[in-house]
Amino acid sequence: MKTTTDYELLFESAPISLWLEDYSQLKGLFQLWRDDGVTDLKAHLQSHPHLTEECARCYRVLRVNRETLRVFAASSQEVLLSRLHEVFRNDMFERMVDELCNLWDGILDFSGQTVNYSLDGRRIEVRVHVRVLEGFEDSWDRVMVSLQDVTGHVQAQQQLEFSEQHARNLFAFSPVSLWVEDFSGVKALMDEVRQSGIEDFRTFLNVHSEFVGRCMEKIVVLEVNKQTLTMFSAHAKDELLSKLETIFRGEMHDSFAEQLIDLWNGKIHQTREVVNYSLSGERINIHLQFAVMPGHEEQWDMVLVSLVDITARKKAEAYLEYLGKHDALTKLRNRAYYVEELNRISRKGPWPLSVLAMDLNGLKVVNDTQGHTVGDSLLRRAGEVLQKAGTDVSGCIARVGGDEFIALLPGSDERSAYALKERIESVLELSNQFYPGQKLSLSIGIATCQNATEVEQCIQFADQQMYAQKKRFYEESNLERRKI
Repeated sequence: MKTTTDYELLFESAPISLWLEDYSQLKGLFQLWRDDGVTDLKAHLQSHPHLTEECARCYRVLRVNRETLRVFAASSQEVLLSRLHEVFRNDMFERMVDELCNLWDGILDFSGQTVNYSLDGRRIEVRVHVRVLEGFEDSWDRVMVSLQDVTGHVQAQQQLEFSEQHARNLFAFSPVSLWVEDFSGVKALMDEVRQSGIEDFRTFLNVHSEFVGRCMEKIVVLEVNKQTLTMFSAHAKDELLSKLETIFRGEMHDSFAEQLIDLWNGKIHQTREVVNYSLSGERINIHLQFAVMPGHEEQWDMVLVSLVDITARKKAEAYLEYLGKHDALTKLRNRAYYVEELNRISRKGPWPLSVLAMDLNGLKVVNDTQGHTVGDSLLRRAGEVLQKAGTDVSGCIARVGGDEFIALLPGSDERSAYALKERIESVLELSNQFYPGQKLSLSIGIATCQNATEVEQCIQFADQQMYAQKKRFYEESNLERRKI
């Protein structure tokens, strides 16, 4: 008697929810189905979902313990049993199929996971253990069911899975190209060099430039995201990884060498601008961020590399730089560049410096009689002529005023200046043949100086020569008009 009382006390005081149940009606239902020819219970239940609820109604609860009442928010066993339809409902029946299949297959001691509901409406994730008690294997009229509330654990696991999926999505769908790489092979090579006694790694790379290529071969790409495939014109990850030598070439050798030098000096977080190439051959300017991931500082076996395509920005910067140094109409250098170049030559040479001062003849008359559109067209033609004539000239040809142009030829004597003047006049003649309408004409003055103290005087002399030629041009033009 005392033993029975002890067992009842253990049942009642157990720290987990315990249910003593009678499954004999379920066993009888199974037998009916077997007699009707059912062999695959799972398929049978999937074909007739309502039968799962019929199985649940076969369970008869004989007794529950105090912990069960607490877990399910029941004031008494009678209240709980009268409201079991609130406890066993909804998605519980989907998970119940595996439990029923175990019993169908004769497995009388098993565990699983299901869901129940408390009387106050809470959804409870439950770890369930079912055991047909010894001596009742034939009748199933005594079954011990233990339930462990694992809602907190399941929610934590779901939150972890959500966070992991969120992180994967951030990686996969990031608008920035992301690479996860293994640099442990690179570190091993660099450690060998360090252990050999090398201290000046930059000098080492200058002498052994092939070491950079060896390091690049040791990089293992673990993962890339969708934007990476788009940026580099790859259809799939395998295609990208099989053609890395197409992407990382040319200027990348030198920038990667600088990256290795930073790593040698302990800089495991880096930012730099590099150049890569897409699989279609397009040059891509890239802002690169490199970071050895936390916890992997010893081996460098996980590195995150982010690449931002800044090609458009670079083109915009180059164009703005071009506009800052060129005349928009003629495409020649502008006055600001000319002044800067003149100052540079005055400080550093080389000497002698030859100057060609040039002026477009008749521009005012054209603007006044035919309009500024025709005048601008004439200026563009002048720019084309000077660009073509100065193709092989090491110097600066600039538009410094409305119809004024100047050529600076550092390191060139007077003979070189006259050679350029002859080329200009030759190209002018061809231009006038090609454009038979408005004739293009330039007045050109030439001067040469030997040092910085003579530069200003040299430019003035070239201007005087140009104006003298311009005066002759207008005198000859007036004489010709009077003859006509």
